[in-house]
Amino acid sequence: MTNLAKAVALSSMTLACGSVFAFQLSSPDIAPNATIADKQVYKGFGCEGGNVSPALSWKAPPKGTRSFALMVHDPDAPTGGAGWWHWVVYNLPADALSLPEGAGSADGGKLPAGAAQAKTDFGTPGWGGPCPPVGDKPHHYVFTVYALKVEKIDVPEGATASLVGFMVNANAIGKATLTGRYGRRK
Repeated sequence: MTNLAKAVALSSMTLACGSVFAFQLSSPDIAPNATIADKQVYKGFGCEGGNVSPALSWKAPPKGTRSFALMVHDPDAPTGGAGWWHWVVYNLPADALSLPEGAGSADGGKLPAGAAQAKTDFGTPGWGGPCPPVGDKPHHYVFTVYALKVEKIDVPEGATASLVGFMVNANAIGKATLTGRYGRRK
């Protein structure tokens, strides 16, 4: 293929997709569709993990992004269809393109200034790692970073994950996901 043909193909791809690079979420701690390490597993409810949130980074957010939100959900949890919220972070500034390992501590000390965490289904803010029932097939843990068209979402302190999710989805202009898996035998 000539350089001109390559340029035309790239130009066509850019016009069709809006961008050569898609909004992407990744982690050095969790490979796509791979087993989540014990370090990230919840400590409690019979699970003996380290309950440390994974490092995450994202790139190529949509034009017009003014903030981000991160939501981690287990759709396989036996809750009658609601799934289980494991981590909810919102009001991440637009220049924040990563979170370090351990950013999900209850005090949020490693989060960027202005970011907030909602309560998870464990009843507290911060990272609550995987802890599916013994014997279930491995559950899917869906990490989703949302690009938002607003600098902040306005929710009261102590807002539920569902309320934050409603406001996030109402203001989302793009999203990127990463899914990890975890199951336990005993």
